Amino acid sequence: MGTAEKHWPPGTQCVTKHDHSKPKPRELAFRKGDMVTIIEAVEGKGWYRARHNETGQEGLLAASALRERGAIRADPKLSLMPWFHGKISGLEAVQELQPPEDGLFLVRESVRHPGDYVLCVSFGKEVIHYRVVHEENTLSIDSQQYFSNLIDMIEHYMKEQGAICTKLVKPKTKSGMKSAEEELAKAGWLLNLKHLTLGDRIGQGEFGDVLQGEYLGQRVAVKNIKCDVTAQAFLAETAAMTKVRHKNLVCLLGVILHNGLYIVMEFMSKGNLVNFLRTRGRALVPTQQLLLFALDVAQGMDYLESKKLVHRDLAARNILISEENVAKVSDFGLARVNPKGADATLLPVKWTAPEALKHNKFSSKSDVWSYGILLWETFSFGRAPYPKLALKEVTELLEQGYRMDPPEGCPPTIYALMKSCWELEPGKRPSFKKLTEKLQKELKHLRDI
Repeated sequence: MGTAEKHWPPGTQCVTKHDHSKPKPRELAFRKGDMVTIIEAVEGKGWYRARHNETGQEGLLAASALRERGAIRADPKLSLMPWFHGKISGLEAVQELQPPEDGLFLVRESVRHPGDYVLCVSFGKEVIHYRVVHEENTLSIDSQQYFSNLIDMIEHYMKEQGAICTKLVKPKTKSGMKSAEEELAKAGWLLNLKHLTLGDRIGQGEFGDVLQGEYLGQRVAVKNIKCDVTAQAFLAETAAMTKVRHKNLVCLLGVILHNGLYIVMEFMSKGNLVNFLRTRGRALVPTQQLLLFALDVAQGMDYLESKKLVHRDLAARNILISEENVAKVSDFGLARVNPKGADATLLPVKWTAPEALKHNKFSSKSDVWSYGILLWETFSFGRAPYPKLALKEVTELLEQGYRMDPPEGCPPTIYALMKSCWELEPGKRPSFKKLTEKLQKELKHLRDI
């Protein structure tokens, strides 16, 4: 499909393919590689009205002048802290910072004081070492200025000299590391902090708050991860989100590197599926709408399965509902932030497939098991699964062949679908493609009645 026919919905971020310095009236001026936000398609012209992300100006531009942003490879070499060299000695740090250059710097782990860090700065002809004391989740060089993580500290001393000999000017990158900032910018995913306005907290995850906000006039949801180790791990999730685009997946708009990491996503005004169903209930949500939600999720998951991405935490709480009542899968890739060797007690036991709980075997088929639980949550209007059962009982009973009863009023065909998702042997469970087909059939049947 040629670029001209490609359709970009409003709010999509695109990159310009060439310079356009002499625009006609009503056209937008731009340079190659600029970021623009689509406002709307102009009827039948192959043109869009768009807003320039830097200047804020609006105008027309041809579809052929636009390209999609590139996907980011999440190899471990992508670093939020390319200047962090880990455990090296003071002598090695001095060698790294040659030839001397005022403001050239790196951070290393302290050999003498485990748990602390050392900021090494080149100034004059020498390298000065500042001990960074780590206590009660804060870092400080001078006991005056405290920081929640290394990223914040470096950001501060690049702006202000404060207690050190010179402002930090140039990071000495650890060999083999790439700056996440540069890679995100190159691929077109780095957003500008000055265009972001933050509002109320709309959610709280285990990794940080989710805030409502506005970016260049568009309502957005913003996840802020302050801890630098977690923020680094989240780069993998963000990279996964740059590879996918589907109407039933929550859309990543971009990333801001400040106070750790801000992940900026489309805003879903009706919240998560559990709360949506609990606050409205049977009287307001007909069976047809429940089926549409179930189909939306199955289609989003079918797409993820086709991209060989495993969600690992599929549950109604991770399904968000848009203003137009479209259900979208969110938080895919998050569960991978705690890779192998993760504490199994952190797993959402009532949603996780037996083989994933016992042997850490996650796959699209373990996602299908979770999808069966999600169907049960949907048709019970947001009840917690396995009511009245303790976690320990659930695991034991499942192995003995126990499965939940159908929710009240649930169509028998849908209950049969749930049970097919809960086959003990992963290979016997349907694919998301099959689930999509069966739900489409069920919807058609309901509409024909």
